[in-house]
Amino acid sequence: MTAWRLTRVHAGPTGEVRWQRLGRGRDPVVLLHGTPFSAYVWRAIARSLADSHQVYVWDMPGYGASQMSPGQDVSLAAQGRVFAGLLTAWGLREPLVVAHDIGGCVALRAHLLHGARYRALALVDAVALAPWGSPFFRLIASHADVFTQLPAALHAALVRAYVASASARGLHPATHEALVAPWLGEPGQAAFYRQIAQADQRHTDEIEPRYRAIDLPVLVCWGEEDTWLPVDRAYELVERIPGARLRLLPGAGHLVQEDAPAELTGVLLRFLDPG
Repeated sequence: MTAWRLTRVHAGPTGEVRWQRLGRGRDPVVLLHGTPFSAYVWRAIARSLADSHQVYVWDMPGYGASQMSPGQDVSLAAQGRVFAGLLTAWGLREPLVVAHDIGGCVALRAHLLHGARYRALALVDAVALAPWGSPFFRLIASHADVFTQLPAALHAALVRAYVASASARGLHPATHEALVAPWLGEPGQAAFYRQIAQADQRHTDEIEPRYRAIDLPVLVCWGEEDTWLPVDRAYELVERIPGARLRLLPGAGHLVQEDAPAELTGVLLRFLDPG
């Protein structure tokens, strides 16, 4: 983690947002992470894209290095508003956007509800269609107050097992610990269950009928071994969005950035720079 730092701060409406810009290329690319992750999952791909683009990475409020606080609104509705505001603050009128997991819903809400414009959008194993959330995820959401009170050691074991299940190929131990670290300790434990408790499916239900109106290049990219969001969701999403293209990554699970970073980087570069 020491080699990956988000040093810049944006004072957002739901708490401070940590972010960073890499590269000196002409075309800006913004990367959105999912849950229970942070911009750390994009580190290798962000550095590769930075050879030819300006790359913006950020931790959503309540995640990673960004502010975690009691009573914080970390819902997908709030994150969509935060993202639209960030694009304005960064002066990005029509960036390229790549969004993973709940980042997909956040990017779609910012575009469809808050007027954010993109030159192109890549949705990677994205939360976008109902139903979503594993049985384990729904169990925690229904009993978040109870789970928040778990002894620290049991909570840490739960988070480690949960994060590990996102990978089909297995996480490097150092990567595994880096992904778990933000959720440890009293503030992190409370934040972990807070974001799950607020993950309401109505935030995708609200925008699903609008997918037919999306009028920009869209790539749907999916790990074939994703057990969190099965690959049939990729096919359905491509059917819902006019002109969307599909690319599957064999052997990769939900955390495609860790399971197949080179393959995903290549797919994204070809999509973002079609010429």
